[in-house]
Amino acid sequence: MLDRAAHRRTEEGLFATLRADPSTRVVLLHRGRLATGPDGLALATPQEVAAVPEPHAASGDHSNTPRWVFLGEDAPSGTSFLALLLPDDADDLDLDIEGVDPKGPLSVLVRTHEWAGLRELASRLGPRDTGLATEAVALAAWHAANERCPRCGEPTVPVAAGWVRRCVAQDIEHYPRTDPAVIMAVVDPGAGPGEDRLLLGHAAHWPEGRFSTLAGYVEPGEGLEQAVRREVAEEVGVTVGEVVYRASQPWPFPASLMLGFTATALTTDLRPDGEEVTDARWFTRAELTQATESGDVRLPSRSSIARALIEEWFGGPLTGE
Repeated sequence: MLDRAAHRRTEEGLFATLRADPSTRVVLLHRGRLATGPDGLALATPQEVAAVPEPHAASGDHSNTPRWVFLGEDAPSGTSFLALLLPDDADDLDLDIEGVDPKGPLSVLVRTHEWAGLRELASRLGPRDTGLATEAVALAAWHAANERCPRCGEPTVPVAAGWVRRCVAQDIEHYPRTDPAVIMAVVDPGAGPGEDRLLLGHAAHWPEGRFSTLAGYVEPGEGLEQAVRREVAEEVGVTVGEVVYRASQPWPFPASLMLGFTATALTTDLRPDGEEVTDARWFTRAELTQATESGDVRLPSRSSIARALIEEWFGGPLTGE
């Protein structure tokens, strides 16, 4: 829904220009959480963040300073969007003797907003704000993890409106990275139409009763279809044949792209590995309906691609969040 307008990232004075434009809106993040309002995201006006300083690259970039990122623009309305990444200690009342004023602009922003994680918030957002929130959370995680150059360990500073970090020692640029992961609805076709079954697994770290589709990271030198077949074999011992791409979902926890597939099982014996997956079951549609309605099985949230893959196979919505 949003034009990221990458051509503007190197525009001189971009932040000053957009902060002077009353139509600009700002996504606020603190400790990986988003500022919220009654309708979802709380998008601040330039006036509300006027007192927040704009860091200068020459002075370096540190975890206790605010960061600004250009997210893009909504062409039909002419609205531009920024993200303001507030430092972790913005709400720390004990640090004012060291220079953090509890009544300063950063503290005020933290204390005058409600905050929620993307997982909590996603089901309340429309397409545009989902995109804004996902983009902002992903970039915030990348900045937090890349304050120093991975090659030499020297500090890096943000440039290109927050989309590049430059090593001050070597003058080399580092860009955000995305880790591909596969997620798959594995289907046993059965003996004929209407007799197919869906495979769901329970991860070791999940609460009791939580089941979802299998998933895993793509390894170096591996194609997506290979990753699907390997992960299913490793996690539950099932051999997969045909693999069909369905859709993708950005998953910034901290930097993944979930690539969704359906996969046809060639074998049906289940052997959970006991480490990542501790339980795995085949479900007919009737069995899945009964299990979700009784509460014996809890499915992933409706904002996840896992839920979309499950309900696509099922043929419609299922009970429960």
